[in-house]
Formats: sequence, structure tokens, C-alpha cells
Amino acid sequence: MKVVVTGSSGRIGRAIHIRLSRQHRVDGFDSAPSSTAAWVGDLADSALLARAMQGADAVVHTAALHAPHVPHVGAARFRQVNVDGTRRVLDAASAAGVGRIVFTSTTALYGSAASPVDTAAWVDEELAPQPQTIYHHTKLEAEALLREAAAQGGPSVRILRMSRCFPEPANLMAVFRLHRGIDARDVADAHAAALAHAGPVAATFVVSGATPFLREDCQALHLDPQALLRQRAPLLVDAFRRRGWPLPTRIDRVYSAQQALQALDWRPRYGFEEVLAHYDQHVPEVLPPDDGEPARE
Repeated sequence: MKVVVTGSSGRIGRAIHIRLSRQHRVDGFDSAPSSTAAWVGDLADSALLARAMQGADAVVHTAALHAPHVPHVGAARFRQVNVDGTRRVLDAASAAGVGRIVFTSTTALYGSAASPVDTAAWVDEELAPQPQTIYHHTKLEAEALLREAAAQGGPSVRILRMSRCFPEPANLMAVFRLHRGIDARDVADAHAAALAHAGPVAATFVVSGATPFLREDCQALHLDPQALLRQRAPLLVDAFRRRGWPLPTRIDRVYSAQQALQALDWRPRYGFEEVLAHYDQHVPEVLPPDDGEPARE
């Protein structure tokens, strides 16, 4: 299978490119030159995009502006990249006869729905998004664009709403792997599974790290997360005790990947133990511990 990966020079795009290259012929497309970008240019270059799509069987579309861009990039540019760019990828893929698009989306688009005031949120595909920022809105618009096209006979689409996956302080990242974070390698494996997933013309999945929590834990997570961590994740609690790191006083949400686990036959492999090992090995994506608030999604 020939697969085109947009945004292939970025962290997630590169991880997906490397993973898919074990099974498929992969051509990366990115505005930034890199070893994983066979095609270098802007998504607005329709002629270049058309050439990149020739002979492709599938497209993985990761190219986008993200949450850190929100304070620095205007709404018009967000729509140009995240919505218009997706439309251009869709048009080029459709013209080339591409059969499948896997779209890298984000759990951030759940917005305020993921932060109720009186309980922790259980976030899965059934929860209605309540977007807040232009980033949230444009990712949701791009999803809708792809679903509509699939329903009208365009390429089938698999939308993967991935949870937090960027460099963070070790203590925050380790806890997040239990309820709202994921390793880039697990993201890449989920994309590989989504390429092969049979079924309806369009499907959406939350992809996040394996969680020990249950839906019925939401109230306890809100009221006393440390007690629940001692019950559900004693190995993490012990590791934090040995390192002198405090347990979190607030856990506001759990991203549930249950549907992806069942439908895609996919399993996240890299949990909090991997974060701690990377910290001990001085892997630069795991930052020194911090007791501050997590960065905005």
C-alpha cells in the first residue's frame, strides 16, 4: 500500500511515518524539509499535492496548527491551515482515487465538556464536544468536512481524537498516562490500525493511554484522587513516594479509548513506567518535575 502522510516532519507525523514504513510505502508531505518529507511544500500548492497523491491508496492527514499556536496565530490562519488545508487534501485524494483518509484529530475539541464543575468527566465518543478555542473549532470543522465527503461517496474516513502527547514535566506526564495522555508510538500504532479498519464509511475513535479508572470512579476522582490512585494505581503511587513527588490533588477527566481498543484491535503499550524510565535516561521529551498547572490543550 502507498500511504501519504501530511505533516510528516512534525513529532506525530514523523512517528506515524516511521511506524507505517515497516509495512507500507510511505511518502511524507510537509512544509518543512526533513528526512521523512519526500514532498516539501504548502498544502495550498494544489499541483504539488496532486503529484504527491498519485498512486496513493491512503492518506494520513496530521498537518495542522495546534493549541500552542492559539496565542500567536489569528483565526483566519487557523481556518486556512486546519479547515481549508483539510479540504485541499480531501480534494486531491478524491481526484487521485484514494480510498481511505485517516485524520489526526484531538481530544482537546471536547473543550468545556471535559471539565464539569462537580465531577470528573468521562470522555468518549458519545460526549458532545463543546469547543472553546479556534483550535478546537477548526479541528471539529475539519472532522465534519471529511465525514460529509465520506457519506457522499468520497474516501472513507477514520478520525482519531488523540489525547495529550507532547513534552511535559515527568510527574505530570506520568499521571496523565493514566487518564489523559498517550505516547507518540501508541498514536502511530493506532493510525496503522485505522488504515486497515473495515466497517462504515466514517468512524471516530478516542485514542489515549490505558487507564485503570472506571466510569463509576468519576466522583471519587473529583473528591479524592489521591485515595483512588492508591487503589487503582499503587505502582505509580509507590514510584512517586520513592522519588518524593506529590500526587495530584485534582484529576478532572478520563479519556476512554475503549471503542478504539475493541474496534481497531489496538493496545497502547507505553504507560507511566515508560515516562519514568525516559526521565531516568534523560530523554529530552520528558521534562524535569514540576508542581505547576498543566499547559492548555
